[in-house]
Amino acid sequence: MIHLGKRNLLGVNVDAIDYEGAVARIVDAAKNRQPLAVTATAVHGLMEGATDPHHRYRLNQLELVVPDGQPVRWALNAFHGAGLSDRVYGPDLMLKTCEAAAENGLSIYLFGGTQELLDRLSANLTASIPDLEIARARPSKFRTLNQNEKQELIDEINASGASIICVGLGCPRQEIWAYEFKDHINMPVLAVGAAFNFHADELDQAPPILQNYGLEWAYRLVKEPRRLWRRYLILNPYYLSLLAAQRAGLMKERFDPSSAAEPQSEVLYG
Repeated sequence: MIHLGKRNLLGVNVDAIDYEGAVARIVDAAKNRQPLAVTATAVHGLMEGATDPHHRYRLNQLELVVPDGQPVRWALNAFHGAGLSDRVYGPDLMLKTCEAAAENGLSIYLFGGTQELLDRLSANLTASIPDLEIARARPSKFRTLNQNEKQELIDEINASGASIICVGLGCPRQEIWAYEFKDHINMPVLAVGAAFNFHADELDQAPPILQNYGLEWAYRLVKEPRRLWRRYLILNPYYLSLLAAQRAGLMKERFDPSSAAEPQSEVLYG
């Protein structure tokens, strides 16, 4: 088990942690009914924080920001000597968490996507993990919530009997959701991105060899060029240039986690 604590990448505090360490932390919080916000962060998510001081603040308030992407893992190893042999890939973290939940008699709550997606996801999860109990699967409204709706959702989640909630709203909405709800929900919150779509068989995952070499982005770009071209063809080179600047000791104030700015208002996705 590896958990070396948080390390600064572009002003975002990313946890140098492996699957075993992350799942252990999640299960412990679930058993003790403690809030714990977790997100699996690839280059896109890290760059959302690096370029937006308000979002950087949110990310730095989450208890676990795990290295979802290989380029994030490589940066942790190169900059901080983390010695991580693998990333903590969101879809795999979700499955490992569900397996651990089943072993420990902990039920889960699924939030996000459409009802059709959640039905397929629930069926696939319980088929592969027969002892898994899904307390509730609630679709997104695909809009912002008002304060009454937020409180109703909080009350529903806390009353559901679930011990862990998995949130699939996409980046950065799911991280905003985790930040704004985490202190109101007495259980771990896992922001797992496209894991819902992958495990519901709505999206194909990249072949393992592409994942291992950090080329998952290229596979997804080929699959969804219109939606993803800006994310990968602009953000990826920008990520490398910012890493080079941090390595050279440039723009120290920008890469200081304390330079993040607390948001003055909520953005209640739901």
